[in-house]
Amino acid sequence: MGFWSEIVGQPVAVAMLDRAASYEPGAAAPAHAWLITGPAGSGRSNLAYRFAAALIARSEADRDRVYAQVQAHTHPDLGVLTTQAAIIKIDAAREIVTTAHYAPSEGRYRVIVIEDADRMPEHTSNVLLKAIEEPPERTIWVLCAPSEADLLPTIRSRTRALRLVTPGVDDVAQLLQSRDGVSPERAAQAARLAQSHVGMARRLASDDDALARRQDSIQAALGVRTLGDAMAVAASLAKIAQADADALMDRLDAREREEAMRGLGLAPGAAIPPRLRSQIKALEEEQERRRKRSLRDGLDRVLTDLSSLYRDVLMTALASADERELINLEFSRAITELAGRWTPEQTLQALDAVSNARERLMRQITPGLVMEALFARIVMIHNLVNDAR
Repeated sequence: MGFWSEIVGQPVAVAMLDRAASYEPGAAAPAHAWLITGPAGSGRSNLAYRFAAALIARSEADRDRVYAQVQAHTHPDLGVLTTQAAIIKIDAAREIVTTAHYAPSEGRYRVIVIEDADRMPEHTSNVLLKAIEEPPERTIWVLCAPSEADLLPTIRSRTRALRLVTPGVDDVAQLLQSRDGVSPERAAQAARLAQSHVGMARRLASDDDALARRQDSIQAALGVRTLGDAMAVAASLAKIAQADADALMDRLDAREREEAMRGLGLAPGAAIPPRLRSQIKALEEEQERRRKRSLRDGLDRVLTDLSSLYRDVLMTALASADERELINLEFSRAITELAGRWTPEQTLQALDAVSNARERLMRQITPGLVMEALFARIVMIHNLVNDAR
């Protein structure tokens, strides 16, 4: 299935969606609403947009052309509801519900993708409920969320659920080799450090600076001993996260603009005709909103990496992991040393501290304060070890 080849480790899901988008005469119509769930990095959004393109395209041969427009969010039969904020606002939901009643202009179906369905508060979900209950004949909803429990039961009951799994490290590494031409060694390292998150693995494999920033974060965390260290590392990681976020946004913005221009039939750098300016302006506004949230996203990636560090320490302390099974294999000596100083209970406290920091970040608490509180807690754990001695 060449069209689905970039969807890694999800053969059951791909087969189901490919059948649902069948072009065979007399084939049953697909369900009017879908809910794709799975852990971060499992490919929820990528799969949703592939499915949208397959539904819109009028033939299998037309899928790739349609997907190029879907990916750039420029296809007239595609609606997208996402957010760069903590929640999806009710006005955005009302607007997308209105567009859901438009008949498809080019394709077989009109498809509405909601990338962040878990960020809909109850009043926003209720706006969507009636539209999903009574959709127009040729409109299909595709919702994405980490789990079914993140949505109201009334929404869940009206969708066809599709659960994704975390792809294997080997599967992600193979994709990086075949799709991006990454060497086997670098692909294996990137897939391991990204914990099978496809997008992050691709970035770590292709961007030396991103890989260096990740490793600097782990090294900094390993050096925390005193409260002074904690404050310095908190500030350092905030800078690393900002630099990482800025670099990612710059590359992502440039690629999205290029794809949007191509989807509109324009050469890179060409003047934008007046009739198309609104679409480019909408893209630019979306990118600006995303930049405002980029630091929190960058810090969340740092916290994910820290979780992997303390996971490695715990597994080493429990003697339940071969060194080759470590995520942060490059720091195996320091991990073994830390596992010898901390008890498993203290390492679990560190993991809890990181988890709490991620929750505080989601609650819009000032990022600098979140990081300072985290490393102050790590210092307390370190001091508990010294006091016990």
